Amino acid sequence: MSSALPNQIAIVGAGPAGLMAAEVLAQGGAAVTVYDAMPSVGRKFLMAGRGGLNLTHSEALPQFLTNYGEAMPRLKAAIEALPPSALREWSEALGQPTFVGSSGRVFPKTFKASPLLRAWLRRLDASGVQFALRHRWTGWKDDGHLSFETPEGRRTVETHATVLALGGASWPRLGSDGSWVEALAAKGVAVSPLRPANCGFTVAWSDIFRDRFQGQPLKGIALSFGGHVVRGEAMVTAAGIEGGAVYALSAPLREAVVDQGQATLHVALRPDLKPSDLAARLAAPRAKQSFSNWLRKAAHLSPVAIGLLQEAAFASGVSLSSLPMAELAEWINAVPVQLNGVASIARAISTAGGIDFDELDDDFMLRRLPGVFAAGEMLDWEAPTGGYLLQASFATGAAAGRGVLKWLQSKPSK
Repeated sequence: MSSALPNQIAIVGAGPAGLMAAEVLAQGGAAVTVYDAMPSVGRKFLMAGRGGLNLTHSEALPQFLTNYGEAMPRLKAAIEALPPSALREWSEALGQPTFVGSSGRVFPKTFKASPLLRAWLRRLDASGVQFALRHRWTGWKDDGHLSFETPEGRRTVETHATVLALGGASWPRLGSDGSWVEALAAKGVAVSPLRPANCGFTVAWSDIFRDRFQGQPLKGIALSFGGHVVRGEAMVTAAGIEGGAVYALSAPLREAVVDQGQATLHVALRPDLKPSDLAARLAAPRAKQSFSNWLRKAAHLSPVAIGLLQEAAFASGVSLSSLPMAELAEWINAVPVQLNGVASIARAISTAGGIDFDELDDDFMLRRLPGVFAAGEMLDWEAPTGGYLLQASFATGAAAGRGVLKWLQSKPSK
């Protein structure tokens, strides 16, 4: 079956980037259809909001932009055109005012993604945006038309322009499975390998430690690696360690594990205490207390923190109870945890790698494929959690939408 609609723009992918591109295009007068493989839109967006939808961050824009690392120069213009302040105004216009949390992160006051998504879809519907769900994009036909697999069979679609916003490869059951890489590679588009980002890592825990402490959080800690220090929380898992503080260091940790086969993450269990103050607390008489109970009272360590300390010491052949207090204090605030692998990309929060920015012009159009634009997590960038992921997805989607409008205007009318 073939569909050729006049002035039709196809958006492939119904996540934040795709929906924002659709909004910009519809406001610009284009006829837009959004295609998605799933039976409903925004599934990963809704998943992101399960613990509170972190839309963006409140820090000053120059500092905000540094969180995109090497990709910052390529994302700067798009984010400046749709900065965090504008994204907050956009949310409020949809009836979802925002607030700034204690960490500087920005959330809708409802703290949920579903009310925002419902309001957004109502506005898109009112602007004439059409949706074609259960349409899995499989690339292009020889005539350049888009090809989709649907429950009714194969469908081809002729468009005047296309925005690809298919996401990365994390949480594939929600729709972004990275299957688009092959179709673009076949067209000669350079794509950096997709890798897990904001991810956990594997650790060879002992059976005793794993069985007792898996699923328990390490709170109020500081993690350090390669000169970077992050305060926050982590979670012991059956396979290793994950959580916000781990995610913040995941990029350099991932590269170290890939290059060297392992990496040593240091955990400060009492980062709020100076070494001398911690040593003074440890000078409290132990009397007849067990070593673990004494650590719990003297250093105010949780059972999982004590377990981690003992696990690392055993692996290093160190007898903690024999150490001078100053050395024990050093151990408590620099527990070495040996990471031996990167958790599966399917469980990662986001994805690194993607379409090389050199393949795109300043309007996010693929140089090799005139009229085809790309946005969101398909592009080769990564950022920590904290609002930076969604912000760049929204911003690049809007930039691609503007790029399509500019490209259409530059084409001679028929």
